[in-house]
Amino acid sequence: MSRSKITPEEALSYHLEPTPGKFEITASVPMTTQRDLSLAYSPGVAVPCEAIHENPETAYDYTNKGNLVAVVSNGTAVLGLGNLGALASKPVMEGKAVLFKRFADVNAIDIELDSEDVDDIVKAVSLMEPTFGGINLEDIKAPECFMIEQRLKEMMDIPVFHDDQHGTAVITAAGLINALELSGKKIEDVRIVLNGAGAAGIACIELIKAMGGRHENCVVCDTKGVIYQGRTDGMNQWKSAHAVKTDLRTLEEAMEGADVFLGVSVKGAVTLDMVKSMAPNPVIFAMANPDPEITPEEAHEVRPDAIVATGRSDYPNQVNNVLGFPYLFRGALDIHARAINDEMKIACAEALARLAREDVPDEVAMAYGKKLTFGRDYIIPTPFDPRLIYTIPPAVAKAGSDSGVARRPIIDMERYVNTLKARMDPTASILRSLNARARQAQATMIFAEGDDPHVLRAAVAYQRNGFGKALVVGRESDVKQKLETVGLGDAAAELEIVNAANTEHLSTYKSFLYERLQRQGFDRHDIHRLAARDRHVFSSLMLAHGHGDGLVTGATRKAAHVMSLINHVFDAEAEDGAVGITAILHKGRIVLVADTLVHEWPDEEDLANIAERAADVARSLGLEPRVAFVSFSTFGYPISERAQKMHIAPEILDKRGVDFEYEGEMTVDVALNMSVMENYPFCRLTGPANILVMPARHSASISVKMMQELAGATVIGPILAGVEKPIQICSTSSTANDILNMAILAASKVG
Repeated sequence: MSRSKITPEEALSYHLEPTPGKFEITASVPMTTQRDLSLAYSPGVAVPCEAIHENPETAYDYTNKGNLVAVVSNGTAVLGLGNLGALASKPVMEGKAVLFKRFADVNAIDIELDSEDVDDIVKAVSLMEPTFGGINLEDIKAPECFMIEQRLKEMMDIPVFHDDQHGTAVITAAGLINALELSGKKIEDVRIVLNGAGAAGIACIELIKAMGGRHENCVVCDTKGVIYQGRTDGMNQWKSAHAVKTDLRTLEEAMEGADVFLGVSVKGAVTLDMVKSMAPNPVIFAMANPDPEITPEEAHEVRPDAIVATGRSDYPNQVNNVLGFPYLFRGALDIHARAINDEMKIACAEALARLAREDVPDEVAMAYGKKLTFGRDYIIPTPFDPRLIYTIPPAVAKAGSDSGVARRPIIDMERYVNTLKARMDPTASILRSLNARARQAQATMIFAEGDDPHVLRAAVAYQRNGFGKALVVGRESDVKQKLETVGLGDAAAELEIVNAANTEHLSTYKSFLYERLQRQGFDRHDIHRLAARDRHVFSSLMLAHGHGDGLVTGATRKAAHVMSLINHVFDAEAEDGAVGITAILHKGRIVLVADTLVHEWPDEEDLANIAERAADVARSLGLEPRVAFVSFSTFGYPISERAQKMHIAPEILDKRGVDFEYEGEMTVDVALNMSVMENYPFCRLTGPANILVMPARHSASISVKMMQELAGATVIGPILAGVEKPIQICSTSSTANDILNMAILAASKVG
């Protein structure tokens, strides 16, 4: 997997648009009427206040405490950037907060404390205990991080977890379990060398010892060499706890005959000779970031029998903390834990190790573009494995309950697993899968509107993120000037700029177009104007002649106008089977709405065709289609002549014998809400509809735009289906990211 090339401009834009930062807070209860306000605040709020005063445990019932974590830092060890201070650490802490939400549906708030004084930080965090269900300490330098965590654990009755230490330790332990199994070795027998005696290193070796590693077999090294009994130089109480009686003094000496190397130090700390000197089937975890102590290529050059893990996503076996902390906190919060203890961390590691040994689902393989099988290059699950959310938290929750830190142990574990499955966000896995397919396809994408800054940013992102080649249609001087304006002047040399003046194919294009349009009132002058001066037609001609693999357009002109121009080159009208399908992504759900582009007032046959096209799109997105023909009428009530076609369309599908679920006519609440659908036990849908076939284009368009504006839904599309070549039409309000998503859809041949 190649690393994406992220420019500073892209990174800043990502944090700036659509609003500054990475998350916002929304109400989870109605807040519209006077009665709502009276319940949310005075006088209604007094009732839960009194209940909590009488029984503090009910805070978990009446407030968000039970699903709220504080991400706390003072910015003294920000990533690999050093002491940037509290304010400059905020983007990282916001990022950590959204990872909590994305991966485990844990609400998190970032708190940056402007102090390097241990007493100040301990006091500030401990005073916040009533607010939060857990504390995640982040990017605090050693040794202060040890002191802060230890004192907070002693003072607070909620989990306190320094992820830089324990997150790394848990994932390392998970990978080590499987690496030793593949090597045929046992943890109590192996010689382990740790290089890097900071927060993460100390936590790793402590957890490994808690899992059975023997003290005398574990040699810890820092910048001054081996930490041995009697050493005084550069020591502290945390290092002293791991000092061993040995004559070894250097990392090179320690590595000779070692079974396991754990590195949380610096690039290049391990040499080829060190790796050569290790025991048979060595295990090497070179986790320095961004560059490991030794690369897998280098290690395998001298030791093909080595199992190697790093902290990087472009190598196999990535030790990634996101596999641990969201799910540890999810399990801890769900049992209202007083702490995250060793038993819970070990349970997390063991559950991760077991998951890596199981058969990998197809959606994971699709997201990574390859089949993953337990072995030397796959000893740790991938961060995007959908099973993590319902596999790891139950193991953590059980361990917390068994070890006595749970306020409310989970009684019905099967039910708990089902609630965790309901927290999964299918939209994320779908988008990841599309990204992987696009990278695999390496499609040459035509961006028709090279004079638009959003389109240019999308084109640059498409090419730099490794999806394929971007062709930008426009005047060279204009494109270069626009790129300079958006801070991407260096991209001008990377993009290929195409227009009628610099192509050698214009005469071929014009001949083709004249052949198509000569009996529709177009003479050769008209053809020249269309082919040479209209970028939408020119781009379509490029695509029709195989001079690109896909086309993205529509960012600067209304969709209907763009469609009329594309129709000059392709058969993309209703009678030709074209359909516009828009995907709505909202609160972890994805619903396709059809037809939003082509059919103005479809009849029952058209509606059946639209349903079939939409089902094809759903399957290409990894969804099993459930189609609802929606109306203001449900199964014949109220009776209306205008709803009749929605009643007939399912009967047409009955005759066609299609292989997907469908039902109608029905109102939208019946289609999407299972509790409402239960009022119609004869309904053939086995779950909420994920395709809504609308009675007309205007109702489809209104519905999509209302969801976008009022609910803040993410809208992708309309996806143009039923056309011989991949063409996607953006909306005029599209951001650069929206346009990039449309290019990815085209490259993935969705539709």
